[in-house]
Amino acid sequence: MMELKNSRIDKKELRGDALEVLAENLEFCGNPGLSLAFRRAASVLKSLPDAPRRLEETQHLPCLGEHSRAIIEEISEYGSCSRVEEILNDERYRTMKLFSSVFGVGPKTAENWFCRGLRTFEQVLNDPSIRLNRMQTAGFLFYEDISKPVSRTEAIALKIIVEEAVTSVIPSASVSITGGFRRGKEFGHDVDFIIKTPEAGQEDSILPAVIERFKRQSILLYSDLQESTFDLRQLPTHRFEAMDHFSKCFLIVKLKGEQETGRDWRAVRVDLVAPPLERYAYALLGWTGSMLFERDLRRFARLERGKLLDHHALYDKATNTFLSANTEEDIFTHLGLEYIEPWQRNA
Repeated sequence: MMELKNSRIDKKELRGDALEVLAENLEFCGNPGLSLAFRRAASVLKSLPDAPRRLEETQHLPCLGEHSRAIIEEISEYGSCSRVEEILNDERYRTMKLFSSVFGVGPKTAENWFCRGLRTFEQVLNDPSIRLNRMQTAGFLFYEDISKPVSRTEAIALKIIVEEAVTSVIPSASVSITGGFRRGKEFGHDVDFIIKTPEAGQEDSILPAVIERFKRQSILLYSDLQESTFDLRQLPTHRFEAMDHFSKCFLIVKLKGEQETGRDWRAVRVDLVAPPLERYAYALLGWTGSMLFERDLRRFARLERGKLLDHHALYDKATNTFLSANTEEDIFTHLGLEYIEPWQRNA
């Protein structure tokens, strides 16, 4: 728990790992623009059915700029990249990566701790001047569990638990798994669910009721409930926001099952979101991701269709109207696109 093990990018296959290291380091250095460029390039490489083995195989791929191609060329020729190896062994990068792996610790906090001369979890926890918030306290307390990947099998087991809690309050409500698992991933760092209520207004009460049920079942380890701040009058917006304004809660729950720790449960991160019924399709699209896919879809909507898309709505600038959608398919139809399956949205 207390140290970040060293890792090495030394591959004959060009899978995008090196580009992700560069993107992460640039994000830590406060350069989100170039970081996004590397993440796009890495995403394209990882979306390919087979990993390219030579630079020539990447020649006609989109989103691979000059910097990305230079990294790919070096790996293709030498099997590794000196710039990436330098980053992986850089004290600042390694410390930032370690600290930001804690639930509730963002890049700014990680950098603050690094600038104080802190390098390990022990040093953070033993520094009397540091006051951890509730989320960070839970992040350290359950670090060993929640830093491990969650499997699809575990995600399905959690879905059953969430469904039982939701339908005990509103029998006709439904629960859908979103995020990477909906896109076909086998593992994730947490599990995201979106709740669909049959009537408008029911979304306001469902999450507090679910939290109370988890408390009664003695499986709730941490909860952060965020009430809705959604206001259609504040839309449309030209800003890209990674998070929406719907009711949501961030949880850590006990998932029963045999564990190496000797106890019969592990702590797992779970996010629940409850949008208004008329906003469900947009919320489902947004929470399914990936973030890069969402960015590009919004960019396409704005530049090619004259519309503004986000987690909440689709606004037609030509007619000054919000376009209604009952399903994701409706949104793609409004954009003049064929429906893109969730598993195709990883890049």
